[in-house]
Amino acid sequence: MLAIIKQKLYFPLAWYFRIFASIRLSRWRPRVFIITGSSGKTTCLHLVEAILKDKARYSHHANSAYGISFDILGFHHPAPTVFGWISLFLLTPFYAIKSVPIEKIYVAEVDCDRPYEGEFLGSFLRPELVMWGNVSRTHAANFEQVVRDGKFDTIENAIAYEFSRILKYCQKEIYINADSALINEQLKSNLQEVIKFEKKGHLNEYSINKTGTKFIIDEKTYKFPYLLPENVFYSIAMTIQLAHEFEIKDISFDNFVMPPGRSSILPGIKNTALIDSSYNSNLDSATAIIEMFGKLEEAHKWVVLGDMLEQGEGEKEEHKKLAKQISKIKLDRIILVGSRVTKFAYPKLQKLFNNTNQVVCFNSPKEALDYLQTEIIGGETILFKASQTGFYFEGIIESLLLNNTDINKLCRREKVFEIARRKLYS
Repeated sequence: MLAIIKQKLYFPLAWYFRIFASIRLSRWRPRVFIITGSSGKTTCLHLVEAILKDKARYSHHANSAYGISFDILGFHHPAPTVFGWISLFLLTPFYAIKSVPIEKIYVAEVDCDRPYEGEFLGSFLRPELVMWGNVSRTHAANFEQVVRDGKFDTIENAIAYEFSRILKYCQKEIYINADSALINEQLKSNLQEVIKFEKKGHLNEYSINKTGTKFIIDEKTYKFPYLLPENVFYSIAMTIQLAHEFEIKDISFDNFVMPPGRSSILPGIKNTALIDSSYNSNLDSATAIIEMFGKLEEAHKWVVLGDMLEQGEGEKEEHKKLAKQISKIKLDRIILVGSRVTKFAYPKLQKLFNNTNQVVCFNSPKEALDYLQTEIIGGETILFKASQTGFYFEGIIESLLLNNTDINKLCRREKVFEIARRKLYS
């Protein structure tokens, strides 16, 4: 019942904050650039920040109907208490009349995790530029009802349509991943200028090793000290195009900083290398990371996989597909953590690997941590991929770090997650 009430009140309450955020936005009057898509938005935001630097203000840690309004008003999401929300309601009108930022550009990361959110944020921000990277089954459970109602034949089409609703409010240019059939389908009735980006003929080389990633795009080399999946090409290419429009000549990405939990490379105990991709997971993003890991030439590779959340009625098939993707690469050990991967992926992987101890599963993250601390011999390269229950994995990674100072490089450091982790590992 509580979940239904929250769902019904989501947009009515979001409108309250939007009204006051609109007042501050109209006083500020920045050029608005939107970065959107099912995954990779934050990485793209950081790439743009590395190029535009202090020319713009960026919506770090905000991408929803609430988050964007809060970011424009200049405050963070309140504590999850009744008192916190009441205080925020009372203070919001005063934030609307505060002095506005000095930056003349606002770069906003925008998600569409439910029907109407694209319309809500597109009509609110009315961007000059939209950068749309991909479409996949993120927050799929939220779109099941519109499919049942016959408005769309698949959840993927419903999600793609919601992202496309942003485009009709775009004032100037749209950058798209032209290799996505779902995105191309939504552009048929769009009249704005569309600049298309595709790998063929432009991505000349992609290579990866434990020290970082190299892309050669249009005969120019770009190196990053991070492990980036090949599909980051679209974000890099879009950012290069934006740099050209600003007549920026230095496009080295030297200032690029990878956000936490997106394939960061961290030194672990016993000379291990920990690849932290624990921020979020769906089949497309997990596949991209798995394919990347498969190209990494290391002697002893392990993968630790968690559940993919919000997959709705399709979660069984999505986890079985995940098992199939994992089976395509050479791994010494596969550790599954969570009820969904245990129920749906584990049986398939057992068959594929002939029931050996190469594949193990745990419902408890504490059990998985105990297993890793016992089984690690030394020199392993271990990939961690999880969904929004990433604090399970953050607790595991935290305990396996060589240097305690690297804890600050993990995602979800807020107090609410620290409390949750303590309960899980106590």
